[in-house]
Amino acid sequence: MSSLSVGADQTRSVDRSRRRSLRRRYNRILRFAAGQILHMWWFAVVMPMLGFRKRAIRGRDERLKNAARDFHDLAADLGGLMIKLGQFMSTRMDVLPAEVTEELAGLQDEAPAVPFEDIRRLTEESFGAPLDTVYDNFDPTPLAAASLGQVHRARLSGANAEVAGFREVVVKVQRPGIGEVVETDLSALRTVARWLMRFDFVSDRVDAPALVDEFGRISMLEIDYLHEGANAERFAEEHHDDPRVGYPRVAWEQTTRRVLTMSDVTAIRIRDLDAIRGAGVDPAAVAQQLAELTFDQLFGTGFFHADPHPGNLFIAPLSDGAAEDAGQNWRLVLIDFGMMGQVPPTLRGGLREAMIAIGSRDGQRLVKAMQDMDVLLPSADIGQLERLVVKLFEQFGGMGLNELRNVDPQQFIRLGRQFRGLMESMPFQMPQAFLLIIRTVSLLSGLCQSLDPDFNMWDAVQPYATRLIQEEGGGAAEQAVREAVSTLRVVAELPRRADHIISLVERGQLSVETPEIDRQLKRVERAIGRVISAIVFTGLLIGGALLHRINAPLGIVLMSISAIPLLHALFFGNRR
Repeated sequence: MSSLSVGADQTRSVDRSRRRSLRRRYNRILRFAAGQILHMWWFAVVMPMLGFRKRAIRGRDERLKNAARDFHDLAADLGGLMIKLGQFMSTRMDVLPAEVTEELAGLQDEAPAVPFEDIRRLTEESFGAPLDTVYDNFDPTPLAAASLGQVHRARLSGANAEVAGFREVVVKVQRPGIGEVVETDLSALRTVARWLMRFDFVSDRVDAPALVDEFGRISMLEIDYLHEGANAERFAEEHHDDPRVGYPRVAWEQTTRRVLTMSDVTAIRIRDLDAIRGAGVDPAAVAQQLAELTFDQLFGTGFFHADPHPGNLFIAPLSDGAAEDAGQNWRLVLIDFGMMGQVPPTLRGGLREAMIAIGSRDGQRLVKAMQDMDVLLPSADIGQLERLVVKLFEQFGGMGLNELRNVDPQQFIRLGRQFRGLMESMPFQMPQAFLLIIRTVSLLSGLCQSLDPDFNMWDAVQPYATRLIQEEGGGAAEQAVREAVSTLRVVAELPRRADHIISLVERGQLSVETPEIDRQLKRVERAIGRVISAIVFTGLLIGGALLHRINAPLGIVLMSISAIPLLHALFFGNRR
């Protein structure tokens, strides 16, 4: 047998093994999802119909925590896109309960390192050249290993360094075969999403297929290193005049969809407080500048770094000349531009309103901004939400972390229960851009407070709110004039609106939206339908049993048919 034939057989064997591995992965995800859906259906649908609603509700929190913990273990074992899915779900406070998001928030993007020979092979395939001709040195020990790729230090060869303009680099390399893994995981998730949409208690609250599509789009961009390189270059262009900010530059000649080469700008890790102080840098000043930089991005061009966790931030001490230009003896350095956010124009106006409302502690204005951003659906109980937000501002507005620690815990508990109940019943689903903003600010707040325990996010927001008010011409007199004009406009339109309403009444076309009453009526209709089905089931079953003694075949047929109204009684109104 020729060596070519042996090589072809080996290739086919490897392909078959890889396909079997992917199929096992696909089936494992579906088995896990099916088990969780059946578990959820039993407690959310069957037990209440059997009269055990209180028992089902009583253990709900613990079941959710266990489900999230089980998924955490599955994701950590499978790696790949499952870890990213856990991180994605931990940000979806709008569609997932707090018990789930809190459990998944700790899911770290860490994975075993890929053997260096596999990294070498993939890199050489991407460049079409031996590794030694591209880099003079390539450290086989990775700096970091994640679920989608890993990072190595390297040094560009002389000719390549001359073209790039720098020599010391970090090289981000995809995990071999990660593209197939991502496609497999997304295929399984799309199947699970279709399963979930068969249940009203899921489909009434969230568009699961749309969430999977959104997650898939983000994931495909994240494994495209040309996209990340373009993000890094855009960030550099927007901040090249700011001496306070550092960032890497892309070596485009050594960058492909699967390999990204950038200048090495790593310095003191932002969590290393002893090293930061040792360099003569005040951690509280770092916290303040990090907050300023983030809000500058959000309210400037709207293009912002959406993953400001400690591994992506460094403090670089500056030489005398650079320090004089920057006005300080250090620079804040950002890396990893795979997850960037863009505030669309439709969201920017609502976001500005929200910032002004937070800065002025105006609960009604904040809820109005949420409506403008399409966060709240038309059937939402706006009045109830306004009252709760006003109460939140009255009790805790402006407090820093240390002050909040001294607040009676019962206040948090009472308000938390009200807010949780309202959020779970409130029909809203946040746009992805808005969720990225929330995630970014949440990470920012935790990191800044680790640098400075006295850091107050309210104080960081206030200057931007004040500036936005001033940009609007926010003097008291002008504000009063705008409010008066707005009121007059409403008054002027009242006759026309009244005439329109009267016309609708005369034509019998006036309808009033009463979402809560409608929901109650639907529940009554479903209950009546189940009662009727239960009566029919009982009649057929008893009739069949009686007829069985006289006419066995007919009795068996009637008892068999009784299963249809039984299923209707069990599932009507709970499954589409």
